[in-house]
Amino acid sequence: MSVFRVILSIIFPPLAVLDRGCGSVLIVFILTLVGWIPGVIAALIILNKNE
Repeated sequence: MSVFRVILSIIFPPLAVLDRGCGSVLIVFILTLVGWIPGVIAALIILNKNE
């Protein structure tokens, strides 16, 4: 996980997981709409899982 991706997932989580597929982007986007913290956590988990 690069530092750029971590910073991007904190600022705008759906953009950080853009290359992980449509499903990941949709899940992170919905969680970000519900609350910013769940979106950040989901983005970090998805980025960490696929590396």
